[in-house]
Amino acid sequence: MFVFWGDGSQDAKDLVDAIIVRSTDNFNWTFIFILAVVFYVYWTEVKNKDYKAVVAGFSLYGVHWLYEIGNAVIGHFTGYPLWSVSNQSTTFILLIGVCWELSMMFSLAGIISYKMLPKKPDKKQKLQGALAMAALFALFESFLAGTSNHSFIWVYRWWGVLPVFITTYIPFFLACNFVPFWEKKKQMDFLKIVWGLVALCLVTLIPLGII
Repeated sequence: MFVFWGDGSQDAKDLVDAIIVRSTDNFNWTFIFILAVVFYVYWTEVKNKDYKAVVAGFSLYGVHWLYEIGNAVIGHFTGYPLWSVSNQSTTFILLIGVCWELSMMFSLAGIISYKMLPKKPDKKQKLQGALAMAALFALFESFLAGTSNHSFIWVYRWWGVLPVFITTYIPFFLACNFVPFWEKKKQMDFLKIVWGLVALCLVTLIPLGII
């Protein structure tokens, strides 16, 4: 079953209200296995000296974290975030809109998208690849929103597949498809700024109880 828009229902709001962020109640060993897989992928790319793939991975993943932080901030100040994950769908919720399994998937998504490009892609190919991946991920999110364990929860009626495709997934995949092909200084500047902002937000907003 696919869900294309939030329904604004009380049931959806109740599911979000029940979310317990960073609780270990559902924790299990899949957490460690997934982490090991991610380490294996990144160290394999480093060993093979495919540093562009590593840059692609960290570029998308950093943008992903900025979005998740922004979503959690929206939830704190408006009552409900744009997207949420349910307690029963995961082993560990990092922020209200992202669980461990989802976050680790995004840590690899940039590498996957980069690997799907031609060896020397032109601007059009990078853009087409980003749009195709964004569409695929938005469609899959609509499936997750319709799962019986509420893997994704959309509360707002105006939030759904189309806005998540345009405002979220397109920027994600533009980052991983373009940044690795910049000159090295620009790559490093991008990663420093993005991850610096992520670190600053986390060390500031978590102690304040905002995210």
